[in-house]
Amino acid sequence: MKIGNVELKNKVFLSPMAGVTDLPFRLICKEQNCGMLYTEMINAKALCYDDENTKKMLKIEEEEHPVAVQIFGSDPEYMGKAANIMNEYPNEILDINMGCPAPKVVKNGDGSALMKNPKLAAEVLTAVVKNSEKPVTLKIRKGWDDNTINAVEIAKIAEECGISALAIHGRTREQYYSGKADWDIISEIKQNISIPVIGNGDVFTVEDSINMLEKTNCDAIMIGRGAQGNPWIFKRINHYMQTGEILPEPTIEEKINTAIKHLGLAVEEHGEYVAVREMRKHVAWYLKGLRNSARVRDEINKIESYEEVVSKLNGYMQDCLTLE
Repeated sequence: MKIGNVELKNKVFLSPMAGVTDLPFRLICKEQNCGMLYTEMINAKALCYDDENTKKMLKIEEEEHPVAVQIFGSDPEYMGKAANIMNEYPNEILDINMGCPAPKVVKNGDGSALMKNPKLAAEVLTAVVKNSEKPVTLKIRKGWDDNTINAVEIAKIAEECGISALAIHGRTREQYYSGKADWDIISEIKQNISIPVIGNGDVFTVEDSINMLEKTNCDAIMIGRGAQGNPWIFKRINHYMQTGEILPEPTIEEKINTAIKHLGLAVEEHGEYVAVREMRKHVAWYLKGLRNSARVRDEINKIESYEEVVSKLNGYMQDCLTLE
């Protein structure tokens, strides 16, 4: 499929997730044939003020491409300036966040709060499209709450403003990640706009991806929480699309060896102190559902050195294999 002038090898994408989709995790997902990677969301104002931590989040490796950088903000001037700055970066696509439900984001009128103000949303979209030399995409939610479901309205505005593709998470802001994602809203948007529509929400298995495509007719699938501790989901969905065969779930060895590799990449990128702490949640996701994993997770949460985490994971893997 294509988004603007960007050719994509497949239609299974990694969703942008704050605190999750950093460089090490993106590299792991890319190895598993993810069609497009999204960075963590970038604060447009911080980018305009040349913030060092923000610039670190924009590091992109050659093997990652194609990559979409997601920016957020509700001030058209800053969003336009941020789009102009991003012209100098190697990402193929610039994405606008209009879906984040986090209180610290929406209290400033950013993220999903921007959906409550369609006029301002249109100004932001127009400013970014005008200043970007790359295709601009948009990620939204179903609406703010059950009383203000306006995703179709926002989608139509986005297309009029020159957006090249739209991703829709089938939950309201009020829902956060609770309840069930409404795939009917994805289907409704697909029927109302002509640009590619990317479905998002409740894709945790190969079967979920098949159902979403069949029920919504969306052009691509975006996977967020379903990829946490499970980067194989990209490879398995793509394999099914190509062959009709569902590959087996990853083995214990695959899960633990990938967790160790992920940790190594994180240490390289962030340094041991930060990486070991940041990886605790990832290790918990990799081990989820495995025998006695709660005990190992609790032990790893108290460890502060890379070598000790690796030793603990290897020891756990041997214990699991011995019990099989």
